[in-house]
Amino acid sequence: MRYDVNLSILFTELPMLDRPAAAARAGFDAVEMWWPFDGPTPTDMELDALVTAVNDAGVQLVGLNFDAGHMPSGDRGLLSSRATSRRFRDNIDVAVGLADLLDCKVLNALYGNTTDDTDPELALENLALAAKAAGGVGATVVVEALNDIENARYPITSSRQAFDVLDQVPGTAFLADFYHLARMGEDIPSLITSHAGRFGHVQIADVPGRGQPGTGELDYRAILRGLADSPYQGPVGLEYRPVGPSEDSFGWLEAM
Repeated sequence: MRYDVNLSILFTELPMLDRPAAAARAGFDAVEMWWPFDGPTPTDMELDALVTAVNDAGVQLVGLNFDAGHMPSGDRGLLSSRATSRRFRDNIDVAVGLADLLDCKVLNALYGNTTDDTDPELALENLALAAKAAGGVGATVVVEALNDIENARYPITSSRQAFDVLDQVPGTAFLADFYHLARMGEDIPSLITSHAGRFGHVQIADVPGRGQPGTGELDYRAILRGLADSPYQGPVGLEYRPVGPSEDSFGWLEAM
């Protein structure tokens, strides 16, 4: 099993450009991240600095979010709202271009919170545009379900709802975030058994506190063994809030 570190939630005690090297020092050869810039179209200097930081650290970028808005304020994507659709479209070629430069094969398109101008048909159109652009560089667009305990206005809160969207957009896959799914009561081992072939990426954290495996209720030893025996053969993203310093949060891996 190959694990990668989500640099948007781990090593946050460091500036973003220092985090790829921190992940490498911790023994990882792969990283992922949410959209790391303030807007959809960063400057060439900003893009070059991030590419250099990842390459100099000797790690591979295996997952990247499209611009999802201002997530600290509660934004959870741009593609389903008429007011934010243009911003999403402006970001497509930039995000896909960055993924291509770093040989990243998974791009996460957060659907967006429900608003007065949410347009499901527009969301499908934007997903299709993103999937076509990503396919041009050999990458796949994924869609994930979030829990509504922490994301009250996010409309995709189950694997079934995510599959309903994905079934309408060729070239897309499911981002199986076991933390969010478990918080919504889904049986993770059963989901792996029945649908792992549709997973485009996997992310993990323990329930309910979103700490590293071993800090909550999920039996990650059994879950990860089941995942290793499934059709899914991609990396597993560590997308947890570390209990203690980031570099001290990886001891659980020895028991897997």
